[in-house]
Amino acid sequence: MDMMSFVNLSENYSYDADYDYSINDEICDLTEGTNFGAVLIPVMYSVAFVVGVLGNGALLGVLFQSRKSWSVTDTFILHLGVADILLLVTLPLYAVQSVQKDGWTFGAHLCKMTGTVFTINFYCGIFLLACISMDRYLSIVHATQMYSRRKPWVVHVSCLMVWFFSLLLSILDWIFLDVVLDERRHRNECVRDYSKFGNEGIRYWHVTSRLIYHIVGFLLPSLILIICYSCILWKLRCGGTQGLQKQRAFKVIISLVVVFFLCWTPYNITLVVDTSCQYYNTNICGIRITLGKAIAVTSSLGYLHCSLNPILYAFVGIKFRRQLLEILRSLGCKMKTSTKFQSVVSRRTSLWSDSADTSNSIAV
Repeated sequence: MDMMSFVNLSENYSYDADYDYSINDEICDLTEGTNFGAVLIPVMYSVAFVVGVLGNGALLGVLFQSRKSWSVTDTFILHLGVADILLLVTLPLYAVQSVQKDGWTFGAHLCKMTGTVFTINFYCGIFLLACISMDRYLSIVHATQMYSRRKPWVVHVSCLMVWFFSLLLSILDWIFLDVVLDERRHRNECVRDYSKFGNEGIRYWHVTSRLIYHIVGFLLPSLILIICYSCILWKLRCGGTQGLQKQRAFKVIISLVVVFFLCWTPYNITLVVDTSCQYYNTNICGIRITLGKAIAVTSSLGYLHCSLNPILYAFVGIKFRRQLLEILRSLGCKMKTSTKFQSVVSRRTSLWSDSADTSNSIAV
C-alpha cells in the first residue's frame, strides 16, 4: 500500500513513483488502506482542527488583551499559537484529499503552498517549545535572564530566527511537492515526487529528507526538552520551594514532557521502520499495508499535539483562566465561579515563580 495516501505532507515524505507494489507477480490490494484512511483521517483531522483552532484562538485573544504586560514567555507562546493555527488550517485540505475519489483536486500551486506552510509551522512549533524550555531552564536553574525587558526586541529577533530556519527547512517541499497521479488507485496525490529530476536520486533525497526530520524535527528538540526540564525538576526538588506551588510545578513540567513524547514518539518509531523497509526494499504487501495504517494513526496523534499546546501552556495557568473568564463576561456570558476559585486567582504567584520574568506571564 502507498503510505503516502495517509501521511500528511510535512512528514513528508516521499512518493516513490517507481516503487513496485507487486509481490511474485501478485498486485497488492490498496482498497483496504484507502478505505481505512478515508474514515480515520477526516475524523482525526477534524478533531485536531476544531479543538486546536478554538484553543489557540482563545489563547491569542487573552494575550492580545494583555499585550501591554507581556513577558518573554508570552511572546514565545504568541508565536507558538500562530504557528499551531497556521498548521491546523491546512488539515481540512488533506482530509478532503483522503475522502475524495479523485484525491487532490486543488491544483499543483495550492499543493506546494499548503505543504510548505504546513512544514514551516510544524518545525516552528517544535523549535518554539525548545526555546521556551531553554528560557525556563536558565531562569529557574541558573537565575539568569536570557532576555531583558529593557530590550524586548531581542526575543522578537529570536522568534524571527526560528521562523527563518523553519522556512529554510521547507525548501525541499517547495522543490519536490507536486500533484502526482497514482495509476494504481486512479487518483491524484499531493506528495513529494522525488522522481521529477530523475530516478537516480530518489533514494538519496528520500533518506535525506527523513534524516532531516528525525534529527532536526524530533531528536534535537527532544534532547533539549529532556535536559532542560530534568534540570528544572531537580532544582525544584532540591530547592526551597514547598507546598502546593511545588506540586503544581512538578505536574506542569511532567505533563509538558510526557504529552510531547506521547504524541510524537509513536509516529517517529513508525517512520523509522518505514524508512528501513523502503531503504532495504522490503516489498511485502502485509508489511506495507500495516505501516500505512500505523503512519495514518500516529501522524494524526502527532497533529493533536498542536491542539494540546494551549492546554499545556495556558489553560493550566490560573491567570489565563481569570483573563479568559473576564473576556467571556465582557462578551455577555454569565459564568459562575466558586469562592475557592476566586480566592486562588487573586494570588500573584505563578508555577514559575523562580523566574521573576516568567512569573508575570499571563499564560502561566
